Amino acid sequence: MAFLTVSGEPGCRLEEVARVCALRLRFELITESRLRELITGEFGSEVSIPDKAWPAVVTSILAQLGKEQPLALCVPGSEFLFQEIPGTFRLHLVASEARRTGLLMLEHRLERPAAKQLMKQLERQVRDTRKTHFGKSAVAPSAYDLVVNVEQFDAEQVALIVEQAATARGLLVDPLLSAAAEAQIQFQTRLRLAKFGITPPDKVTLKKKAFANHSEQIFANLLDFYRIPWEYEPKSFPIQWDKDGRVLEAFTPDFYLPEFDLYVELTTMKQSLVTKKNRKVKLLKTLYPHVNVQVFYQKDFRNLIFKYGLAERSVLV
Repeated sequence: MAFLTVSGEPGCRLEEVARVCALRLRFELITESRLRELITGEFGSEVSIPDKAWPAVVTSILAQLGKEQPLALCVPGSEFLFQEIPGTFRLHLVASEARRTGLLMLEHRLERPAAKQLMKQLERQVRDTRKTHFGKSAVAPSAYDLVVNVEQFDAEQVALIVEQAATARGLLVDPLLSAAAEAQIQFQTRLRLAKFGITPPDKVTLKKKAFANHSEQIFANLLDFYRIPWEYEPKSFPIQWDKDGRVLEAFTPDFYLPEFDLYVELTTMKQSLVTKKNRKVKLLKTLYPHVNVQVFYQKDFRNLIFKYGLAERSVLV
């Protein structure tokens, strides 16, 4: 399965479900904002993409990325993309109006009348986006591979259902888009874009953080899931100097959470290395008492892993 598309009725927490699915399946999550970044990064902010050219531009970019990493797409109208590709799985989420209104009330801290109004506005935006980009304002239920009522299932359960359904269809055996399929897609999109004078990029790539180990990647995924801003190893603190004032040793915490002004250090290694790291943390707190730092030890981290259902996919170092 090269592509998982997640769509649904407004108020069904689509992005939350898409994020959990991506985490469980180890897919790269592409949201509407991330897609805009990719388009701007490849074509520049000065290039205006015509509405009718938008599907071809997006298809070209995502096809290239699909050769490197399977993608979970949470973008309005993404269910119209890659319709001829067997390795595409289309998920659609539904719920009653009362349930969706309640979720919008919680998410946006609104009273019920305001939440109902917001829901109608979001529904109109989705219809308009589909109509503008694809010429269709509605999609038949038969166009989806799986329709899930999120009144009955939370995000983790939906992700499990998607994984089981994709496994049953054999879509996770070879999840990347083949070079032949990508070449065919590019040929077709270039023909469509030629009349707009647009040339698709040849080397679009996903820009990823280079984490030191898999545990840090998992922790970053959890922060992303809960929409907690983070920075990876943003600052090093000198903790030992020679007699001439030259820095002999420094300590670089793994993460910084700006909303909480908190540095986080993950310690999931063997005991001898934990002891060495504890010494550095103690020095840091002594020399920089204003710096707020929290250490997550192996037991703490394992509890997080099991709590969020990641144990089977994790290799703790």
